[in-house]
This record gives sequence, structure tokens and C-alpha cells, in this order.
Amino acid sequence: MARSTLFASKPSVTPGTLFGYASMVVIAAIVLVPIAFILLTSLKERPDIYTEPVQWIPDPFTAENYATVIDDVPFIRYFLNSLLITTVLTVVQVVLGIITAFALVFLHYPGRRIVFLFVVASLMVPNQVTVISNYALVAELNWRNTFAGIIIPLAGVAFGTFLMRNHFASLPREIVESAHLDGTGPFRLLFRILLPMSWPTVVAFTLITIVTEWNQYLWPFLMADTASVAPLPVGLTLLQNNEGSTNWGPVMAGTILTMIPILIVFLILQKQMIKGLTAGAVKG
Repeated sequence: MARSTLFASKPSVTPGTLFGYASMVVIAAIVLVPIAFILLTSLKERPDIYTEPVQWIPDPFTAENYATVIDDVPFIRYFLNSLLITTVLTVVQVVLGIITAFALVFLHYPGRRIVFLFVVASLMVPNQVTVISNYALVAELNWRNTFAGIIIPLAGVAFGTFLMRNHFASLPREIVESAHLDGTGPFRLLFRILLPMSWPTVVAFTLITIVTEWNQYLWPFLMADTASVAPLPVGLTLLQNNEGSTNWGPVMAGTILTMIPILIVFLILQKQMIKGLTAGAVKG
């Protein structure tokens, strides 16, 4: 009897479970196969890239394409520009997003809900819609080909404000009321009580901002005329045309070099990001 009970308690594989695993495999393949193709192509010699049928495994492996990226374009300059732009935008957006969300949830003033509706509405407006007006304003201020011209128009925080506002609204009101009874001021409430409770969400907000700003292309492309301010996504377009044809080896190598910093940041912060993005759903 005990033996039969033991076997009966084992979970059975249902069609839903099989479908879930199959879906995961398909999604993983869709994501990983292109990345594997880019990586392997970056390690091929130029003639092997254009062979038919496609030769997946490089023979021989070569790092020549990576050397071409470093030698043919000022890669280090572009990397430092991207690092500066991403760092400044991340700090500005995270700080403004947290402060704005705090004001929308914990400060009482007329029109607070209307302000939040404008924030939500701005999420529905594609960035491309504002390109012409922003370009005209930046050109009038003589900010073209400057870091200010690239950074300031991108410093909007609608998504971060929306994310942090919803998180702050989900926190227990008893804690906030107790803090008010103890005479806690707004800044102490934010930095000593709310932020320590919100670390996973702040990390998720930060990581999403880093990835978004590191990969910015359209606006920096319109603003940057020289290598002095151009970020990596813009600078690496110089590799796409070489004597009338595209040398895909260096392009793929440059893509891999651009991805590595973001992958490192993601691997470091992924657990906190998952906690931050799921906290609201669990509480709900």
C-alpha cells in the first residue's frame, strides 16, 4: 500500500507541461540562434562568411575581425562616449523618476491625478514623433555635436515614473502613517524608509534604463557629427561600408563588443531585476 501511494504521488507529465517546455525551447532558440550566428561569424575569415551553404563553424577561428574594429574606427572613443552618455542618463532618469513618483504618491496637491495621466499619456507617444521639434530646438541652442544635445532631450522619465509610482502605491500604508506620526519629513521618509524597501524595483528600473540608453541610435545619430561625441551604435555604422560592400566580419565583431558590457551588467543585476518586476504582481 505504501509503495503504491508513493508512486501515485509522483507528478505526471501533462500536455500543458510539455507545451510549456516546448515553448521555452522555441523562444530560447529564437533568441540564442541569432546571437550564436553573430558570434561565430565574428570569428570567421572573410571568404568563409560568404560561402554557400552557410558554414556555421569557423575554420579556422580568427580574431582578425576584432582587431579590425579596434584599428579601423576609434572604438575606445566610442565606448567612452557611450559609457558617459549612459551613466549620466541613467543617474538623471533614476533620480528624477524616483522623486517624481514619490511626489505623485505621497504629496497631496491639486491636480495630482491629472499629472499622472499626462505621464501615462506620454508613454503612448513614440519617440520618433518628437524628433523634429527636438532637433529644431537643439539646433537653435547650438547644441548639435555636443553631449548636452544628446543627453538632455533623452532625459525624460515617463516609464520610470510609472514603474516607481505603481511600486510606491503598493507599499503598506501603515508604514508611511507610522513615519508621519513620528514626525518623519519627506526626504527622510524617501531615503530612510521607502528606498530600502524598494531596492529590487529600483534595480529593475536602473537596468532597463541602462540597456535602453546604451542602445540609443536614432537621436545620437542625428546629433553626432564627429567621433568626439558619437556613441558605439553610431560609431560602428562606419564599419558597414568598406570599398562599396559590407565587410560583415568586423560588423559582427563590433556588435559582440557592444553587447558584452550590457550582458555583464545584466548578469550582475538579473536577480534583483526579476524581483523588482514581479513584486507588484505578487502583491496584487
